[in-house]
This record gives sequence, C-alpha cells and structure tokens, in this order.
Amino acid sequence: MRRVVKVAAQIAANTDASTPSQTENWSDCKRVYELFDNDHITFQKLLEPHWRATRARKEGHFLLICDTTEFDFGIHRKTKGLGPTGDGNGRGFFLHSAMMVDPTNSDLIGMAAQEIFHRKPCRKGEKLMERKKRARESEVWGRIVDQVGPPAPGVRFTHVCDRGADNYEVFCHLVLQRSDWVIRAAQLQRSIIMPNGERMPLDQYVMGWQPVGSYDLYVQAQNGQPARWAKLEVSFGDILMPAPQQRTPWLKEIGIVTIAMWGIQVREVDAPAHVKEPLRWVLFTSHATYSYNDAYRVIEYYEQRPMVEDYHKAIKTGCSLEDRQYQTTARLERLTGMMSLQAVRLVQLRTMVRTQPETPATKVVSKRWIEILARLRKKTDPLEWTIRNFYREMAGLGGFLGRKGDGEPGWQTTWRGFNKLIQALRGYEPRRHPTQ
Repeated sequence: MRRVVKVAAQIAANTDASTPSQTENWSDCKRVYELFDNDHITFQKLLEPHWRATRARKEGHFLLICDTTEFDFGIHRKTKGLGPTGDGNGRGFFLHSAMMVDPTNSDLIGMAAQEIFHRKPCRKGEKLMERKKRARESEVWGRIVDQVGPPAPGVRFTHVCDRGADNYEVFCHLVLQRSDWVIRAAQLQRSIIMPNGERMPLDQYVMGWQPVGSYDLYVQAQNGQPARWAKLEVSFGDILMPAPQQRTPWLKEIGIVTIAMWGIQVREVDAPAHVKEPLRWVLFTSHATYSYNDAYRVIEYYEQRPMVEDYHKAIKTGCSLEDRQYQTTARLERLTGMMSLQAVRLVQLRTMVRTQPETPATKVVSKRWIEILARLRKKTDPLEWTIRNFYREMAGLGGFLGRKGDGEPGWQTTWRGFNKLIQALRGYEPRRHPTQ
C-alpha cells in the first residue's frame, strides 16, 4: 500500500507525462511497472476505498450521473488484451462511471462506482441467434446501479442517464435498488400503456400532453448553426411502461411486468427558420411530477449531466491516457485507476469555480498551495484570493493568458498549471523538512 501511495503522488506531480518522466529515477520507474504488473493490484481494488467513502452518506439527496467513455489506443498498438473500439478500426476499452453530485450546489462528492469493460469482436460467420445470446454492452448500466446499491435510510439516490440507459432492464435494476432516476428516452416508438389500458407509441402519447410552462435556454453554435436563445415548452404526464415481449431469463425471474413513472417533454417552439432540427427530448423519471416546478426540477437534474463529460475530458486531455505506451491491458487499467482520482480532484475544483466563484481560496485549498502559487506568479495578497482567482492563476502557470475575451481556462492549460504547481510543492518539501 505504501508503494501505491508513492506512485499516486508521483503521477499527481506530472499527470500527463510518461511513466519514466513521472518517476525520479530508474529504480522508481521499475517499481511502478512492477506495481502495475501485480495481479493483486486491480482497477477495482485501487478505487474501491474511494467508491465506498463516496457512497457513505448519512442523509440527503444525491445525483448519480452515469455515462461511458471510450479509450482508443490505436489500431497499430501492440498491447495485449485490448478490444475493438469505434467502428471496429480502433483498439482499447471503455470506462463506465457513476459520479455523485449534490444537486443543491452542484458539488462533486466523488465517484460512487465504476467499471472498465471490453467490447468483444464478432466472430466471423456468427449467426444472428448467436449474437443475441452474447452479453450486451448495455448491461453495464444495470451492473453499475447494483454496484452503487440502495441508499441508506435518510438518503435518496437519483441516477441521471442519457439515452444509453433507456432499457427496461435498467429501470428494473433501479426499482430493485430502491433508487430514483432521470433517463432520457431513446426509443420514442416504444409502446406504453395509457390510463385507459390501451397501448400507444410513446411519441404519439407525449405530443398529446398540454404545455404547463416554458423557459429560455442558450444554445451554443454547432453544426454550422449560429448560437441562439431557444424557447423551450414543458409538458408532462403519467407513463406505465410494459416489459418487452421478448424477455431475458433475468426479467422472467424477477417478474416485473410494468413500471409506473412520469414523463417530461421539453420541446423548442418558434425556432428560427435556419434551425434544421428544433430541440426536443423526453425524460423518464420516478420523481412525482404534478406541476411545472416539479418538472423543471427534474430538468435541472438532467442538465447537470455534462459534469461527467468534464470528468472524461480531464482523464483524456489532462492525463493523456491514450498516449501511454504500456504493453498490457492490465497496466493501462491500473493506470486508469490512478488517473481517475486525479481527475476527480480537478473537476471538483473547476465545478466550484463555476458555481461558487467567490468562495475564499483558503476554504478549499491549503495556505501553502496558495502561497507557493503566488510566488510563482509574482502576486501579492494571495490569502485574499477567491477560488476563481486561485484557479485562473494556476491555469496561468500552464499558459492561460487571462485576457478579457479569453473566457475560462480549458483543460490543457489547467492540467499543465496543476502539474507545475505540484512539482513546485514537491521541491518545497525537502527545504521545509531537510532532515526527512
């Protein structure tokens, strides 16, 4: 365990460098490789203490924002154990994460559960029935729900997921784990049971709901369309979702044949003529929805989902994980575990800068960090800095200029500045404790 702690500290000091650059001498580098080759040190064992600590809430309501990201190490990489990625022309693996967030202030608590999985290539000449019998990638959503488990008394969990989780089995896992959900619908043509007992396509059913209110949303420029303010109309209704006709053995075993929930439709109205596809989405939720305020609260939960995308960018862009040249998948998975914790810390900092920018920096990071950063940046009165001041000055070490029109720092400058600060702190320690 001491070696794990030392390796984690060395990685934190230079997150986007290669392992030889992260270690101080060949002996240290060799020990890192030995650690990553140790069969007793796995991705799960490295992160399990963090997951348990994150889930150990005694009271309150928390969002579990779930998503999958792909790590592609290239088709020509000679790394043992990697599976196909993308359209089959890449090699790598996938990371599925459940990020715990406090919905009252958007604070990132940590990761509640994670799993690395590999896509299995289709066997040449494989028949349709054989393919159907293979384990489906979508099952990871249910496994993560089970890994998070049920909330403790006095605690409420709400899993927030994109369209990949729109699967009847996922809803069943949530019901069995006594957890709530906000999931964007992907299968708008699926049949649902109306209050009169008849079946109707979901898409047709929700279009019959009456609007209860609207709000404005700023939409950034994308796909050749300019940025705009979109007027979004909100409607909602009851939904009774039936089990699919073709049920897996697990669905037959648990015996859940219908699930009652609410649906919320968000639809852009009065879109400009140049908008080819007005915004529209439908959310499934277990949160009781009887008014516009109830619906808007659920929409706010869903709108926090991009936080997990920030986390993925932190690992990929900041840690340069896909550039690592390890020759085995096991080494890459263990390294991913180490990098995951570093990404959590920086996302926590960045989120606080967005949501609570005027928080005194001394309440978030140690005075020593602030003082060393001020020396490096040749600034005065650092103990009066807000967390936003600290964050921007740290990014300045990485090349962020902070001009009037520059906006907020990106991930690359943030990571570079973070690395330089950690290196300065490591150099400061021996001078502070010369006898150690």
